[in-house]
Amino acid sequence: MFSSVLRKVLTLVCNVSSLFDQLDGSMAGDVGFDPLGLSNIDDVGIDLYWMREAEIKHCRLAMMAVVGILQVEAFGPAPGCEAATAKCQMDAFWQIWNSHPQYIAAGLIMIMLIEAFSGIATTTGRESGEREPGDFGLDPLGFLKGDAAKVEKLKAQEIANGRLAMWAASGLLVQGCTNHLGGFEAMGKALSDNAF
Repeated sequence: MFSSVLRKVLTLVCNVSSLFDQLDGSMAGDVGFDPLGLSNIDDVGIDLYWMREAEIKHCRLAMMAVVGILQVEAFGPAPGCEAATAKCQMDAFWQIWNSHPQYIAAGLIMIMLIEAFSGIATTTGRESGEREPGDFGLDPLGFLKGDAAKVEKLKAQEIANGRLAMWAASGLLVQGCTNHLGGFEAMGKALSDNAF
């Protein structure tokens, strides 16, 4: 309902009907909103498959990042990272960087390897058409083996929660860099400063 109304309004007001050619509601989380026209940039070598793959990857990473940032603030550093004592994860990052830069280097090498393998999977899947974006065949709890309607609902929830997590991770990172407080600490300070 909302996507059709939004599409009609933007088409009438902005004359941007061509921006929605590929947004037909067939993908999880597709509500027809693409004011920048990013779904139609095939001429630069990036198609909707790549964009969806990147969105799902960033959604999953952001969900893990938010949980990790808040978990470390609430329960302390992970074993082996005792040098990171700051509640703010941005400050904790620099504490680890100063005491054990090899941890950061190892993390960057792991990211490079994971990206290389996922790039191969993405390219192969896009060319063969046998793989949906974000599907690496990893489903140990069997969520994707149930009813098709439930699977589609789970995919839509993953995208919606991932989009929210991207905003949350951005907020935690920016506020951590600006006021050097942890997420819970900043929320408590904001609530106490603005209490009636």
